[in-house]
Amino acid sequence: MKKNKVLKASADMKTIVRNKYLSRIIDLNGTPDIKIITGIRRSGKSKLMQSYIQYLNENLENINIIFIDFMNLDYEYLKEYHALHSYVEEHYEEGKTNYLFIDEVQMCPNFELAVNSLYSKGKYDIYITGSNAFLLSADLATLFTGRYIEIHVFPFSFQEYCQYYSEISDIDELFDGYVVKGGLAGSYAYKTEKDRTNYIKEVYETIVTRDLVQKYALPDTMVLQRLSEFLMDNISNLTSPNKVSELLTENITKTNHVTVGKYIKYLCNAFVFYDIKRYDIRGKKYLESSEKFYLCDAGIRYAILGSRNMDYGRVYENIVCLELLRRGYDVYVGKLYQKEIDFVAQKDSEKIYIQVSDNISGEDTFKREYTPLLQIRDSYPKMIIARTKHPVYSYEGIKIYDIADWLIEK
Repeated sequence: MKKNKVLKASADMKTIVRNKYLSRIIDLNGTPDIKIITGIRRSGKSKLMQSYIQYLNENLENINIIFIDFMNLDYEYLKEYHALHSYVEEHYEEGKTNYLFIDEVQMCPNFELAVNSLYSKGKYDIYITGSNAFLLSADLATLFTGRYIEIHVFPFSFQEYCQYYSEISDIDELFDGYVVKGGLAGSYAYKTEKDRTNYIKEVYETIVTRDLVQKYALPDTMVLQRLSEFLMDNISNLTSPNKVSELLTENITKTNHVTVGKYIKYLCNAFVFYDIKRYDIRGKKYLESSEKFYLCDAGIRYAILGSRNMDYGRVYENIVCLELLRRGYDVYVGKLYQKEIDFVAQKDSEKIYIQVSDNISGEDTFKREYTPLLQIRDSYPKMIIARTKHPVYSYEGIKIYDIADWLIEK
């Protein structure tokens, strides 16, 4: 019966409004900055732009919306920056608030020359999206001479996944499905697991074997592919380019630490992985020796690696890390003496220490998780997030959360 419910939900492809992102863009309405929506392929950037346009049309008067979608052949002739610039200027309407939206902007070579020129005129409220590998956070300051604000879009959170599958009320069923399917919502349309995982594989392989190779003119895709799979297989493990290059070379993928370091940076620039640095809690300083890398979506790991080495504790840790980033925290791996705190999460004056585990029902496992937290001498909140299937409770001042409840902020 449960299987039928999931299939029914998959057959009827829905669109849900991503209210947190939409509210963020609405708050930026009318600011002079160029608003740039970034994120991994198929994370919902274009849908977010469309939701915002709909909001403007329904709530504001005396506006003029100029919308260009470079995935649509109707705009093929604008893939030359002079033509793009002229088109926008021709469609400007005096006496109205003029909004400019450009989707998949990277498909117009030298697009930044047109966008910067239009920005300098001070008469457009500008919003753009682009492929993650061609509109990288690292490139924005170079591309845009004017002020810009980046709105980073992640794949679906568990809360959004529950909203999508709203006819399913069993939170355990929802959570178990999310761990496997992940947050690339385009995959939910497929009825079979094979078709769904093929969709995710195609998204991933387009980024790794096409976008990044084209962006950086890489001579050998094999090292990049093996490196990415290695990082997937080792989420939550401390990693350094030296260590990775040695392990890859041992497995007949000859490389060196310089290449590995560059390729890791490329994968992080394209939002395939997020680089989480270490923080010495006692010494209050950042450590550069090694760091952790978390995958942008757990569904990609399952689609590429299957159930191989399916360590649920590490997968849960990855999901929690991404959720903390979604919620706007700066995230670090904590080091206290010889012990490790999974996450130190900071936002403004707020700080939280977090341990993540699969199952803490055993006394030894539970002790392993709470001992490092009890050794922290400051008064900031401390929590353990695990698959408890119980309401939140406390132990020696440490809050214990079920991961599914924590993810939906219950």
